[in-house]
Amino acid sequence: MRSSIELAPESVFPFLGSADQNLRELEQLLDADIHVRGNSVTLTGKAADVALAERVIEQLVALTGRNRVVTPEAVRHTVSMLTDGTSESPAEVLSLDILSRRGKTIRPKTLNQKRYVDAIDTNTIVFGIGPAGTGKTYLGMAKAVQALQTKQVNRIILTRPAVEAGERLGFLPGTLNEKIDPYLRPLYDALHDMMDPEAIPKLMAAGVIEVAPLAYMRGRTLNDSFIILDEAQNTTAEQMKMFLTRLGFGSKIVVTGDVTQVDLPTGARSGLRAASEILTGIEDIHFAQLTSSDVVRHRLVSDIVDAYEKFESDTRPAVGEHYPGNRAQRRAAGRGDRR
Repeated sequence: MRSSIELAPESVFPFLGSADQNLRELEQLLDADIHVRGNSVTLTGKAADVALAERVIEQLVALTGRNRVVTPEAVRHTVSMLTDGTSESPAEVLSLDILSRRGKTIRPKTLNQKRYVDAIDTNTIVFGIGPAGTGKTYLGMAKAVQALQTKQVNRIILTRPAVEAGERLGFLPGTLNEKIDPYLRPLYDALHDMMDPEAIPKLMAAGVIEVAPLAYMRGRTLNDSFIILDEAQNTTAEQMKMFLTRLGFGSKIVVTGDVTQVDLPTGARSGLRAASEILTGIEDIHFAQLTSSDVVRHRLVSDIVDAYEKFESDTRPAVGEHYPGNRAQRRAAGRGDRR
């Protein structure tokens, strides 16, 4: 089959990309042959391959029409979404702005990320579960800053269970806050991407932004707040219950974690796993699942996640055999084997 698409002259360069990098990415990802001459794009190949290529080009051109920069990454995500048969428009997914600061715009880059962001808008409690690099914490924090800037909430509370830090606190210099600060540093780093760095200390001093270990949440009722619990796989079931019951009026909770990266002591059950079993189906609580296809770090990160998942699946014992359920248990098992 052969098909031709005429591009508007102003869309040709944004579509092709710098040094034709978008075109080269399309040629690698699509089975149809693509030839560009002037502002005419000619597609040849099997009917299904040509039809997919037409839809991909249509969506990329739509992105340029929304004044969005089309990158090889956007090309990959567009092809992935259309290959998966989604009914949603990739152009709409990739042009949803959450925050903009100093020329940098934060937006979802995959369909699952957009569904996660939409769920935060429509639900009071949202769990973002997925591997490293899927944007679950970063996008949650962007929504928190957006809610503060639009006065939907009066403050932002960011918290983490200090499981790993708790093993080393006695060896670190300084006060308790100074000991815990390095463990909370990733949350500060994300804040600095989204707000003026000089404004953050003032907001923290005023209590508008609070970054604290999970233990500091006990006994509180959090009203008119956007609360994010990061690294939730390292909470116990009791800690998770304690945290979720801090919810007050006018507040929203986002819980993020990766159930494959548990650092709890041997025998302790992850509160994130327990919550997904106990709370599924409750109205106004949403569980958003992100996968390796939603990884937005270096392309190798997605391959690494898939490789580890395959290895763990291949090495998992048959039903009835003992299998250490978290990293602490696997480390203990490894020490036993060495003895």
